[in-house]
Amino acid sequence: MLSQKSKYALKASIALAREFGHGPMLISQIAENERIPRKFLELILLELRNTGILQSRKGKGGGYFLAREPRKVTLGEILRIVEGPLAPIACVSKTGYAPCRDCSDEKTCGIRMVMKDVRDATARILDSTSLADVLGRVQDSANGKPALIYEI
Repeated sequence: MLSQKSKYALKASIALAREFGHGPMLISQIAENERIPRKFLELILLELRNTGILQSRKGKGGGYFLAREPRKVTLGEILRIVEGPLAPIACVSKTGYAPCRDCSDEKTCGIRMVMKDVRDATARILDSTSLADVLGRVQDSANGKPALIYEI
């Protein structure tokens, strides 16, 4: 399940993608527009800045802005920064692997096999969806095109 912190990080990043090329956005502006508690947003934006997703400028005309074009920032990248590995269980994580204490044989564990598929499908979707893709889907929806398209 997506945590509130992750949802806010995505909402703020999408807001900054929408304004890409128009200069920095103030924290107060993002917080108000996206209905995110300001103090919580400050911590999230700082984390995204410290990992290179965002940049900031101080003083008059300052604020936060994307460090790269929206098409070059994926949802997977943002979620890994905010939450860590995408894997639903540690024994299938590529970056946060840990063996299960109650598993006798990882190679034949059915739960592990299915959760690896879940991890792979989740990563495939999130790593191939950029902030620009999200903005495009929002625009398509506003123009009457279907917003949700699932392929299995």
